[in-house]
Amino acid sequence: MTAPGVVDDTPGTAATGHGASGGTAVRDRESILEVVNLQKYFPVTRGIIFRSKVGDVKAVDGLNFAIAKGETMGLVGESGCGKSTTGRLLVRLLEPTAGTVRFGGDDISHLSASRLRPYRRDIQMIFQDPYSSLNPRHTIGTIVGAPYRIQGIATQKGIKQSVQELLELVGLSPEHYNRYPHEFSGGQRQRIGIARALALRPKLIVCDEPVSALDVSIQAQVINLLQDVQSELDLTYVFIAHDLSVVRHISNRVAVMYLGKIVELADNVDLYEHPLHPYTHALLSAVPVPDPEREKTRERILLSGDVPSPLNPPPACRFHTRCWKAQEICKTVEPPLLEIAPRHEVACHFPEERVLV
Repeated sequence: MTAPGVVDDTPGTAATGHGASGGTAVRDRESILEVVNLQKYFPVTRGIIFRSKVGDVKAVDGLNFAIAKGETMGLVGESGCGKSTTGRLLVRLLEPTAGTVRFGGDDISHLSASRLRPYRRDIQMIFQDPYSSLNPRHTIGTIVGAPYRIQGIATQKGIKQSVQELLELVGLSPEHYNRYPHEFSGGQRQRIGIARALALRPKLIVCDEPVSALDVSIQAQVINLLQDVQSELDLTYVFIAHDLSVVRHISNRVAVMYLGKIVELADNVDLYEHPLHPYTHALLSAVPVPDPEREKTRERILLSGDVPSPLNPPPACRFHTRCWKAQEICKTVEPPLLEIAPRHEVACHFPEERVLV
């Protein structure tokens, strides 16, 4: 039985890949992960004895992107847009409905658990809740050392010393080896989760809102820790968050999701300074500005209505029901994700004006 929180041979299959869109930003560098038409539908059933399918929750619906080696790609959007589901698909904790995932050029979309095991060393995950992702019955030494035992790896210095070195790397004391999770604060628990993810020296780590459950004062420490270990160990991150300020600080590129689809994908600075999609504009207008005078004068975009249900999303452009720029074509033709400025892709019929490529 796999220890809670350890990414191991969980039955499933990741789907993703890299098509015409989503890869332009990394075409000049080696991509470590490629995603093509990634989809995840959760069936909705009715009845107790004779359960009949009545529809699908389209949590992730056709994602295309590529991630370059050594970069940090941020994934942002409102709650329920499919960010965490995407992260779990990338590490094969969920089986995709359709799509292709290529890691290091190898298609890992439908590998069996035994054939997927070697890739588990290279792809790990840091979970959102530092309280539920650590088994309260196990000591920290057992939790952080679990990847070594599951993968059958014998370290030169022994598991105990390797674990203690990992604890030091993430800012904890080696003396914490025999303590239990309840003896630590939330920030310390998340450091333990980071240590566990680093144990096998992975190449790619999916960070699923790793600081959202922490105090603001602790968030900066954890973000700085992630950046330090990334530089030291040459890691690649997929950083999932809803806090745009945090994403801006840590990411090289940012993908904006809405109702299971990517609506905008661009380099960090370009997206924050020159957003092209109306939804991105609305998100950025809600970010607090540490300048009282500027805060008074800047425009705040208030979206009308609620986020539509992923069980029955709007046709064509899914944002047209809340968009102030929507026209008839938005209701009938789905806008493709296209590069309309250098390294800047957007899925919108009426993006903000920008010099075209």
